[in-house]
Amino acid sequence: MNRTTVYATTSAVALPEQSAAPARERCGGGPAPVVRDLRDRSGRSPHALLFGPRDVVVVTGLPGSGKSTLMSRAVRGVRVDSQDTRDRWEARAPRLLPYAVYRPLVRLAHFAGLRRALRQGEGVVVHDCGTQAWVRDWLAREARRRGGALHLLLLDVTPRTALEGQRERGRGVSRYAFLRHRTAAARLIRSVERGDLPTGVTSALLLDRPAADTLTRITFTT
Repeated sequence: MNRTTVYATTSAVALPEQSAAPARERCGGGPAPVVRDLRDRSGRSPHALLFGPRDVVVVTGLPGSGKSTLMSRAVRGVRVDSQDTRDRWEARAPRLLPYAVYRPLVRLAHFAGLRRALRQGEGVVVHDCGTQAWVRDWLAREARRRGGALHLLLLDVTPRTALEGQRERGRGVSRYAFLRHRTAAARLIRSVERGDLPTGVTSALLLDRPAADTLTRITFTT
């Protein structure tokens, strides 16, 4: 299988689409923020992404866009997914107890686990819906403290596709929450397309569903 390793480049802020990308594209490591657009490649996109040993990678996108699926399938190393935390709490909670009752505890447990993972100093992949800028600010500070960099993987899918993903997993968010996520995700994608990355972010990769499905490995150098 053709496994193309992608690093984040340092040569440009936004790179034009290329019909034949180099076998090895540099992803991370320099001060200039970079955008890699892997959308609309009809599956001819990298099979693997390789980041620095102390980097932090945030996977973001709409609820139902496939963040957890991508992470569970492709991440080789430490991953912190809020969905995993929720699943563990739901397995222990009384059956009739609504999730809204213990959701604050799930959030606290998720951030506590994330903090522990960051303190270990290894590369880590984090699930994020993209609505909380303070989380990215915190992760950027932690990445710098560790001597690494913060990278974004943005799953750009249509709202319809995301809603179908929620139905497939049998779990959704309220209409209000989905609209809030949709607004925040669209704003972030437009900003990244302009090459205007959030403060502290070194690189961003835009993925559509075929590009996400093509990925089989997200890992870190040693």
